[in-house]
Amino acid sequence: MTAGFIVTGTDTGIGKTAFSAMLTQALNGSYFKPIQAGLEEETDKEAVSRLTGLPGSKILPETYRLNTPASPHVSAEIDGIEIDVERLVLPEIEGPLIVEGAGGLLVPVTRETLYIDVFASWSLPVILCARTALGAINHALLSLEALKSRGMTIHGIVFIGDSVPDTERTICEMGNVRRLGRLPRLAALNSASLAETFSQNFRSSDFFG
Repeated sequence: MTAGFIVTGTDTGIGKTAFSAMLTQALNGSYFKPIQAGLEEETDKEAVSRLTGLPGSKILPETYRLNTPASPHVSAEIDGIEIDVERLVLPEIEGPLIVEGAGGLLVPVTRETLYIDVFASWSLPVILCARTALGAINHALLSLEALKSRGMTIHGIVFIGDSVPDTERTICEMGNVRRLGRLPRLAALNSASLAETFSQNFRSSDFFG
């Protein structure tokens, strides 16, 4: 069975790709984004490759590459592509696999299937990335409820942004979830800054073993 983590977020554009890059680098793992929607700008796979400097063999190809930056079900329809959920399987690799979703948990993959349902079929522990900005508590607790309602294993929560101790404490206590650390705003995003941030803000023991 493939070992690793699913990285998802409470919303889109919150920084989960940067966290995915940091975790992939820290674990010397492989990165996998099953569906990439939006190809005109740098893709998430390309960003992880640039940020980590890992060899190409550790940055795995997407199952679907869609042109429009939108929810996968809409982007696929625009491209005239039908997403076959049965094709969304985890690659068999050696070492840990970091899988990044798109947007939040209830993003539609097709008009019948949500991303969270695909995640549930993979049986990997989930790391939830959450903002620390206003609205974070509601979004995080709703996401945790959705994961728990499907009986999924929640490895913990990662906060992204400025330190807001009460928000973080409230989410962890009310959501009964482990705080894994916080990825702060970084002046420069690169392999060195991500490695330093991981060592200063996260515990390796929470991810290794």
